[in-house]
Amino acid sequence: MMILKRLLQDKGAVIAMTIICVYVALGLLAPIVTFYEPNQIDTVNKFASISWSHWLGTDHLGRDVLTRIIYAIRPSLLYVFIALIISVAIGAILGFISGYFPGYIDGIIMRLCDVMLAFPSYVVTLALITLCGMGVENIILAFILTRWAWFCRVIRTSVMQYTESDHVKLAKTIGMNHMTIIWKHILPLTLADIAIISSSSMCSMILQMSGFSFLGLGVKAPTAEWGMMLNEARKVMFTHPEMMITTGIVIVIIVMAFNFLSDALQVAIDPRITSKEKQRALKKGVMSS
Repeated sequence: MMILKRLLQDKGAVIAMTIICVYVALGLLAPIVTFYEPNQIDTVNKFASISWSHWLGTDHLGRDVLTRIIYAIRPSLLYVFIALIISVAIGAILGFISGYFPGYIDGIIMRLCDVMLAFPSYVVTLALITLCGMGVENIILAFILTRWAWFCRVIRTSVMQYTESDHVKLAKTIGMNHMTIIWKHILPLTLADIAIISSSSMCSMILQMSGFSFLGLGVKAPTAEWGMMLNEARKVMFTHPEMMITTGIVIVIIVMAFNFLSDALQVAIDPRITSKEKQRALKKGVMSS
C-alpha cells in the first residue's frame, strides 16, 4: 500500500499510467470508438488532408489513419502485453523454484537459462520466421522463448535475497509449508521487483514488434500495425510526412510512458534513490562552479 501511495503521489507516474490505460482502452474498444473499418479502401480520397471526417487524414489507399492507429494498438501493444504476461509467469515460477530450492534444481534451471540467453532475441525471432513463416504469432513465441530466462534470473536473485530474511527463517522453523511461505512471505516482496522489470521490458518488446513489422517480418498486410504503417509511410515521407510523424509520435508516447512508470516504480520502492540523485546533482553543480 505504501508503494502504491508513493506512486500516486508522483505526477509523472500518474500521467504514465493514465496514458497506458487510455491506449489499452482504445485497443479493446476499437470497433466502438472508431467510425471506419481499418481496411476500408477509398482510393478516391487517398492522401486526404486532416479534416473533421478524417482527423489524421488517409493513407495511399484512402484508409483512415486514426482508425488504423487505434486498431494497431492490438498487435503492437496488447499482443506484446500477453507475451509479457506469459514470459513473466514462466520466469516467475522457475525463478521461485530456483531461488527457494538451491542445489541440483537450481543448477539445472540456471544452465537452461544460460542456454536460452546465449541466443539473442533477434536471432531467435529470425530463426522462427525462417522456419515457421512471417506472422505476429511467431514474434510473440520468440519473445516468450527469450524473455522467460531473463525474468527467471532476475526473480531468482530477488527470491534468494528474501529467503534469507528473518521472518522467512522463522516460518521455516515453526514448520510452515514451503508453498505457504512462498505465497505469503516471499511473493508479496518480489511483486514490486517483477513490476519494475516488466515495465522496462515492455518498452523493448514494443519497439522490437514495430521494428520487425517495419521490415515486413511481423504482422501481415492488411492488418494495421504501427511498424507496418511506418513502412508504408516511408514511401511518401517527403510528400506526406504527417503520416510517418503521427505514427511515430504514438510509438514514442507509449514507450516513454512505460519508461516513466519503470523509473517511478523504482523510486516508490526505494525513496532513497531520489535523495542519491539529488546529492549527485549537487556535487556536479559544486564541481562545475
